[in-house]
Amino acid sequence: MRSTNYTLTTAKLNAARGKEKPYKLADGGGLFVRVSSAGTRTWCYGYTAATGKRGEVTFGQFPEVGIKAARELHFAARQQLAAGVDPAAAKKAEREEKKREAAIDDRLFKAFSEKWLNEQLGDATPAYQRKMRSLLERFVWPSIGRKALIDVRPADVLAIMETARDIPGTAEKLRSLTKQIFDHAIRLLRVESGANPAAAMRGAIKVPPSKHHRHLNETELGAFWRAVARQVDGAAHPSTIAAARIIALTLCRKLEVLKAEWTEFDLDKAVWNIPAERTKMRKPHRVFLSRQAVAVLDAQYALTGAGRWVFTTSSKLAVPTSPATMTFFFKRLEGVPSDFTPHGLRGTGATILREHGYRRDVVELLLAHTEKGVAGAYHHHELVEERREALQFYADLIDKLAASEKVSVLKPRRPKAA
Repeated sequence: MRSTNYTLTTAKLNAARGKEKPYKLADGGGLFVRVSSAGTRTWCYGYTAATGKRGEVTFGQFPEVGIKAARELHFAARQQLAAGVDPAAAKKAEREEKKREAAIDDRLFKAFSEKWLNEQLGDATPAYQRKMRSLLERFVWPSIGRKALIDVRPADVLAIMETARDIPGTAEKLRSLTKQIFDHAIRLLRVESGANPAAAMRGAIKVPPSKHHRHLNETELGAFWRAVARQVDGAAHPSTIAAARIIALTLCRKLEVLKAEWTEFDLDKAVWNIPAERTKMRKPHRVFLSRQAVAVLDAQYALTGAGRWVFTTSSKLAVPTSPATMTFFFKRLEGVPSDFTPHGLRGTGATILREHGYRRDVVELLLAHTEKGVAGAYHHHELVEERREALQFYADLIDKLAASEKVSVLKPRRPKAA
């Protein structure tokens, strides 16, 4: 094959600008650069096939495809032509083959489950996405990742579950996760309806009843409040004590409280707006603060108001109080059940409020629970006054329950709005 005397240079290509009409810059041997009106520079090879028909194949745009790479592609195309192969037809066939390979891969469990992660969990929290991917990487893909969806059998799913038999909850999560992926495959007609190998394995490994978070009765709640108060002069950091009180007084989740920022609060209006990205349900949640909660936050402002975080044990106010710190704080409270955790304050408040006659709808809104089904689609009520009244009643009740011993009184120290 005769060598080609190429003529284009990087400087010449960099200087090429778009004109009113597209034009060509010849390089040699049929290789040229087409410059569009917008200035896009595309490598092209014009040739005459063995049939006498003129053809053209593109190699990509400059500078993404440099001069050396374009000339190597040009040489390969000339070799194809010499062998009686049309370069453009060969490139088209290669694209179609890649599509076929992708379609085949899509029917393999690993490739399809990757697709499921992207399409079905796109709106889930990053933490949840990482958790599901981790389960697939650790337990599922090593076993059936390279299998075609249609070849996965109930026995394969059972084998995956058996790897986590010592952790029954995880075994069931693996089955449920696999079932969700196959349900999606059925919807997309990758497998036949009813051919979900994970569905038949439900109950193959018995999961013990879940243990609900321990909650306190009214007497225990009073003892808890007094135990927290005794920590004021103890070893606990004031931010840790304040955070424990706010978890109790707002019924919010531990992380929602610990990662609270001052910009979320309007203490003059006694309102706390938690943004959607910080809530479990991914919906904004408004908390109507009781007088007692405002007093706690007023005192806390004097400690951390110059920083971003409301609750921080850092001397530089650089990071929020850690969940581990809060968990350890609960474990050392004297007179409080050893199995009681911060999350148990939500169940405690919800149970007591229901016992005192507050409606289920009100309590569910206080807990930031989301209704499902038709009710969830149509119920957009806020029940503001009832929620505000409920949290104030609950704060007053806590004071009464704790009144058998002196509880530290927090005086407002936050600068008042002008």
